[in-house]
Amino acid sequence: MSNIYQYEAELLDGKNQAFSDYQGKVLLIVNTASKCGFTPQFSGLEKLYQKYHAQGFEVLGFPCNQFGGQDPGSHEEIGAFCQKNYGVSFPMFAKVDVKGPEAHILFRYLTNHSKGILGNGIKWNFTKFLINQQGEVIQRYAPTTKPESIEQDIENALAQA
Repeated sequence: MSNIYQYEAELLDGKNQAFSDYQGKVLLIVNTASKCGFTPQFSGLEKLYQKYHAQGFEVLGFPCNQFGGQDPGSHEEIGAFCQKNYGVSFPMFAKVDVKGPEAHILFRYLTNHSKGILGNGIKWNFTKFLINQQGEVIQRYAPTTKPESIEQDIENALAQA
């Protein structure tokens, strides 16, 4: 398939979220971790979400414990941490694998439709994927890319509507 709308994933609260509900929106999908050197990026992600949400932008966070065991908590602990420490109000999903044989199907799609510097696989927490209004990957960003540095790309994607 050529877009993400056929997939769904479980939110932290246990409800399933269909990605078809995000049709027509620009998305930034991020694999996150609560105990990572990049964890302060939650603050920048929340700022982008607050600034552009009303224009049709969503940040979707996917906790992952595959890189250095940096998100070992329960769903409740992850949600509380993100809210308390970074004021996260964007949707956070249940913990997933983003690489390997158990990788969530969404992340298999994302990595198959975008190249990283060292190949397709996700190498660390806070890899980011920018998705256009048609549900297609238009850009992939390394974990070291700060959220504020991709603001122009988000504005450009929103202007394509």
